[in-house]
Amino acid sequence: MAHFDTEYQRLEASYSDSPPGEENLLMHVPEGVKSQWHHIENLDLFFQRISFCMLLKNGFTCMLLGEIFELVQLLFVVCFTVFLANCVDYDILFANKFVNHTDSSKVTLPDAFIPMDVCSSRIRDNAFVIFVLMISGVFWLHRLIKFIYNVCCYWEIRSFYINALKMTMSELPYATWQEVQARIVEIQKEHQICIHKKELTELDIYHRILRFKNYMVAMVNKSLLPVRFRLPILGECVFYTRGLKYNFELIFFWGPGSLFENEWSLKPEYKRGGNRLELADRLASRILWIGIANLLLCPVILVWQILYAFFSYTEVIKREPGSLGARCWSLYGRCYLRHFNELDHELMSRLSKGYKAASKYMNCFLSPLLTVVAKNVAFFAGSLLAVLIALTIYDEDVLAVEHVLSSITLLGVCVTVCRSFIPDKHMVFCPEQLLRVILAHIHYMPDHWQGNAHRYETRDQFSQLFQYKAVFILEELLSPVVTPIILIFCLRRKSLEIIDFFRHFTVEVVGVGDTCSFAQMDIRQHGHPAWMSEGKTEASIYQQAEDGKTELSLMHFAITNPQWQPPQETTHFISQLKERVHREATGVPSDTHPLSLSETDARTVSSGSSAWEGQLTSLVLSEYASTEMSIHALYMHEVSSYEHKCKKWSVVMYEYLHFGFSALYLQQ
Repeated sequence: MAHFDTEYQRLEASYSDSPPGEENLLMHVPEGVKSQWHHIENLDLFFQRISFCMLLKNGFTCMLLGEIFELVQLLFVVCFTVFLANCVDYDILFANKFVNHTDSSKVTLPDAFIPMDVCSSRIRDNAFVIFVLMISGVFWLHRLIKFIYNVCCYWEIRSFYINALKMTMSELPYATWQEVQARIVEIQKEHQICIHKKELTELDIYHRILRFKNYMVAMVNKSLLPVRFRLPILGECVFYTRGLKYNFELIFFWGPGSLFENEWSLKPEYKRGGNRLELADRLASRILWIGIANLLLCPVILVWQILYAFFSYTEVIKREPGSLGARCWSLYGRCYLRHFNELDHELMSRLSKGYKAASKYMNCFLSPLLTVVAKNVAFFAGSLLAVLIALTIYDEDVLAVEHVLSSITLLGVCVTVCRSFIPDKHMVFCPEQLLRVILAHIHYMPDHWQGNAHRYETRDQFSQLFQYKAVFILEELLSPVVTPIILIFCLRRKSLEIIDFFRHFTVEVVGVGDTCSFAQMDIRQHGHPAWMSEGKTEASIYQQAEDGKTELSLMHFAITNPQWQPPQETTHFISQLKERVHREATGVPSDTHPLSLSETDARTVSSGSSAWEGQLTSLVLSEYASTEMSIHALYMHEVSSYEHKCKKWSVVMYEYLHFGFSALYLQQ
């Protein structure tokens, strides 16, 4: 990244998201009238639990059961693996050794179990098993303590929903986030859960919930994180797993020696540019030690990943062999496609709507040669499978023949896998239309994809966002080995850029704390001229968000939260864009749009006379907002693509004229 001279700054009052005159307000409430919810110390964690742990997990009971089963699952994986490795006589199980039975009796599973005293002595004599059990025990105790702490915190959140928000647990699964958020904004006036501001806004709540995630989205947007690699045979690849993401967050945000001193404040030394080289060396050293720790723990983590994947996916593969051929949004794709200030459930809802179109688009590129091979392999495998099934139906003793059951299983898997490579005969090849449908939901894609949807290069780049489930599992299995390499050899070299990034793009918002400046969605500071911000932005290339992230995030947040009151410049940009989109789409003035809802209308409609009417209204408004955002995203991409083509054409014309004049000059 280029050097940038601007230092860390306290956000100016013009964009503090506070009512006039309340920029430095500290609320004082008499001791006698303070409520249980007055001045919650860690509002970030409190709002995160409200939004994620309760709203997405459908209440306290579901959350409690989920946490309990996670503990039981961890215990089961470790104990069952140790049991299989030390307490089973596989010679008896595979009939390589006979037991003391009469000829008429059959071998049962208990016959293959080693006696308990022999089994326990085997475990005691195996140093590796003892080491694994000790590590697993410490980790399980840590999870147990965390579970007890979480239960206490979630009980407090449950009480907050019932007593403060006046919502029962039975209503929670059917409530929308906007309804919950509106009630939080209202109770701030009564309970003063934040004492630094008289009123909370929607953006304040989002900033606290997504403080660290907004930084991660910005770093991916600015290509700061080392997740893209060019390999000799595979070409350009993306590697971004849950383990790597966990280490990034550990280093930057909450681990020992991280850049933040608490949930809401960057350490003072990282706000000044005078000692940036020293801080970069310190960060590089810390990354090195964390990478070495990952390297030492690699064998244990790798074994755990393999066992967990085996126990998790074996039954699914047996029941649905084609599931590995299905696709899912990659972890990198979710971060790349995420707006600033977009909650998890909002992101997943948006990506889920684009899933079918994305699957159809990727299926357009099935190889004709591979299809012919798959059809014939499926024919031969299906023929053998049909004969074996017919013989089994005629006489079930056929199953007792060695390898017959295994053959039936493998042939069934083979037929299912082959079918996944055979396209639907009614499918029409229309990649451009499908790509536009995808864009309407995911909102982000490079300009050079438009008009090139039929090319394999576009398909390969899109597959980095929408990968095979099998590739996702393979990457997670390789993560314990690859993660320390990336940390030690790739991330460490970017330590100075990371230090500069946090200093340049961190602002202090009154009543919120230190946040990523990109999350302010300020067109003037981070807008891109190619995305309808020309003349409105003062941002340099270093400050500009790529791919229209600032503009699209702003529109998404404004449409999702219609009650939010942005600054005047931002309001003008939003209104101007909506008018242009509506004028292009219908050719009638925007104030006569039959579907447009004024603030008063929306507030009136949202207060339905019954719970059912309220839920129905929320659903309608949610779908309307989604459709409106899709239209705006498509329009903004068209404008950006047009600007890009005009700029490219200007460069070509300049070079052509320059060459022509040079030729004439040489002839003279």
